Amino acid sequence: MILKGNIIFTSTPEKFDTYPNSYILVIDGKVKSITKEIPKGYTEEDVKDFGDALIIPGFVDVHVHGPQFYNSGIGYSKELIPWLNEYTFPLESKFKDIDFAKKAYEEFINELCKVGTTRACVMATIHKDATNILIDLFEKSGLGAYIGKVNMDRNSPDYLIENTKDSIKDTEDLILELEAKNNKEQLKPLVNYIVSPRFVPSTTAELMKNLGNLSEKYNLPIQSHLDENRDEIAWVESLHPEVNSFCEVYEHYGLLRNNQTIMAHCIYNKPEEIELLKKYNIMVAHCAQSNFNLSSGIMPLRYYLNENISVGIGSDVGAGHTLDMRKHIISTITASKMYWVNNPKYLPLSISEAYYLATKGGGSFFGKVGSFETDYEFDALIVEDEPTPEEFSLEERLERFIYRGDSNWIKRRYVRGNEY
Repeated sequence: MILKGNIIFTSTPEKFDTYPNSYILVIDGKVKSITKEIPKGYTEEDVKDFGDALIIPGFVDVHVHGPQFYNSGIGYSKELIPWLNEYTFPLESKFKDIDFAKKAYEEFINELCKVGTTRACVMATIHKDATNILIDLFEKSGLGAYIGKVNMDRNSPDYLIENTKDSIKDTEDLILELEAKNNKEQLKPLVNYIVSPRFVPSTTAELMKNLGNLSEKYNLPIQSHLDENRDEIAWVESLHPEVNSFCEVYEHYGLLRNNQTIMAHCIYNKPEEIELLKKYNIMVAHCAQSNFNLSSGIMPLRYYLNENISVGIGSDVGAGHTLDMRKHIISTITASKMYWVNNPKYLPLSISEAYYLATKGGGSFFGKVGSFETDYEFDALIVEDEPTPEEFSLEERLERFIYRGDSNWIKRRYVRGNEY
């Protein structure tokens, strides 16, 4: 497959790579070259010519709650724990009804497709059957995802709590079922399992230890939440006085896996927790919009980047009010500017840096994803932006799409070279 258009991406955070009016050659779903002329051995008939459109990498959402899509946009006068109890947990309990779950997850995935998210790390609910539905729908959609059944066996409402042994068994059943399906695939599967304890307060020591064992046994990644809210942190300290920090609880139970762990939020990490992030090369899911909405705080993003900590961007729907990653790029930049006001040595993010986090940065959790460098998987959006009376550079056109465009500007969507 050869596509022609205005190609723009970020191989590094510092600047955009731009190839005006160029050709991108894709073989077996991977980028092979970008050239000014038609690649040797091909003709005009082999080219999909998108004219003056932008060809950009698809967006990667490294932290999203699939069931909470219905609740996005409400309850933001609350902080985290009251918001969970009043809005989130009652909604998630409805996913025991598989008809409700199917309808809700179809709408969630349709919206992901619409806004140009090509890969996502998704938390489901405690319900095994509903999680299976979510996995099946993702497989049919053509999108890439890590999906995990949420685990919670303490400090949860009676209508949304698991028996510890059932939680472990249901998790292993889902792992094995998805593994069996994926083993039939000739190519690397697009949908994979990720172990997903909700957070320390809702998981007992026994459950955390067994989830760590499952992750090691099946070589699976892990996702959870860390240092999002001051009340949450105090709660963890009261539950686990034997350890020094929230993050150390995860380490103690085998829930920090090197290069295979995502921790969302990380607003209030202690110095020793920063060292654990670096030790295990944990990816921080920066959820700026959610942090604003629930009055959680502002993550010290520039500090993390200076410390070479891996960072991606998460929508965190439903604490985030939209799945549209363009809006989360904006929130990320805004948060960095607000942090800089009181911490002037930590400079705000540029548009290229924030865009990098939403593409190649988060995409690195999936492998060679989120860029158009050689041998990267071709996840792409074709964007036809509105004409203007002025001549803008490709960088300015992309910035304009992020700040004032909408999903109707996206005309084609590709994952691993396949249009969906």
